[in-house]
Amino acid sequence: MTEFSDADGGEKSKSQVKRELHALQDLGERLTTLKPDLLDRLPLTDPLRKALQDAPKHKANVARKRHLQYIGKLMRDQDIDAIVSLIDQLDSSTREYNERFHALERWRDRLIGDADTAIEAFVGDYPDADRQHLRALARQAQQEAAREKPPTASRKLFKYIRELDETKRGLR
Repeated sequence: MTEFSDADGGEKSKSQVKRELHALQDLGERLTTLKPDLLDRLPLTDPLRKALQDAPKHKANVARKRHLQYIGKLMRDQDIDAIVSLIDQLDSSTREYNERFHALERWRDRLIGDADTAIEAFVGDYPDADRQHLRALARQAQQEAAREKPPTASRKLFKYIRELDETKRGLR
């Protein structure tokens, strides 16, 4: 009988091995829903990339299930931690995405509230940031808030901050 062992040297049960393989298959299914430009950022092998490209071709339920099992098999050779961390940063239903989003909102609020000191701190974290552009957007947002206008500049500022963050994290 085949014996399975985990990284600690202990033996895994057959059920645990099955759960792990099903988890890989579910992750592979999740990868089939990503856009091609996001897949290019992931550290995947060529056979897995090809299988993910071919996934939409399988329309029949049985063929789709078989293809997802094949993708799950190919997932065994991947760097799962790197894939999961990148997907979690992109998926709006995950805790990592929400934490990153709230951190960016805090940056936006700091830049609008106290632009001069906050810009220096922001540029320290994001060296690619354009100080003049940040300062102009922050001033516009302050003026809009004072006049009780819609927060157009605030949205632009947040979009710019998010683009810088995604570039820094390699998501863009």
